[in-house]
Amino acid sequence: MIIANPIYDVVFKRLMENNKVAKFFIGTLLEQTIETVEVKPQEFIYTDELAGLSVFRLDFIATIKTQSGGYTKLLIEIQKAKNQIDLMRFRNYLGEQYKKEDLVNNKKTILPITTIYILGFNLPEITTACIKVERNYKDLIAKKIIDTRSDFVEKLTHDSYIVQVDRITDRYQTRLDKLLSVFEQKNFVDDKKITKEFTHNIDNEDLKLTTDILHHSGTNPKERKKIETEQEAWRTVNAMFENEKKQFVKALSEKDKALTEKDKALTEKDQALTEKDKLIEELKKKLNEK
Repeated sequence: MIIANPIYDVVFKRLMENNKVAKFFIGTLLEQTIETVEVKPQEFIYTDELAGLSVFRLDFIATIKTQSGGYTKLLIEIQKAKNQIDLMRFRNYLGEQYKKEDLVNNKKTILPITTIYILGFNLPEITTACIKVERNYKDLIAKKIIDTRSDFVEKLTHDSYIVQVDRITDRYQTRLDKLLSVFEQKNFVDDKKITKEFTHNIDNEDLKLTTDILHHSGTNPKERKKIETEQEAWRTVNAMFENEKKQFVKALSEKDKALTEKDKALTEKDQALTEKDKLIEELKKKLNEK
């Protein structure tokens, strides 16, 4: 089956607009039973005025069934990034999230946050395709892990999930493997890496719905045109980034050169002063001898 590459924002947005796919995506990563998913009205648009590019960010409120049989609400923030320069944008968005409130039992309350990052670049220190960054409560007096949770602490700290699409392999065993398989950056059928051949056996309803949506995005001319427009915008952003990087490196090199020359001049000045002091001492010695 031919499917669109979901690393593109317009494709991923189309996926996550489907409630069942959103529950499949979030529930599989969190390893939780998602009862309901609600898209937050504060949408996901960040516009780069120079490139005319919208960068993807999407917020959900997920109602999760707990192990005790009850339910809890969680704010899920999903962000995608193609470059490491997006780090500051992530931090800014996260700061805004901590200010948001939602209704729980008809009362406004701050929800715990979980973040999901989908990266189009590799973290050199982490070689696996998917990781969870979770917190432990440690009693520093007794030197042991605390199993209970505090509502106060939970709302000030958060767990994170990170997916590195370039590290996804053809492993296809677990539910997580099957979710990640649609993001696998292989088997492309075009030079632009917009569409690819999905070669795995589709053996569950959630995966079938996901690939059906991706198939439409990859084969419909209007949808493909949107992907090509986004791709061109990213080329512009990357070109600007590379140019700024070159200018920064050049300025840094010139600054280092200037500092080196300054250090050399100071060294020569010190040598001259030393020689001058030596000459004065010699003259004093001669005067004293006379």
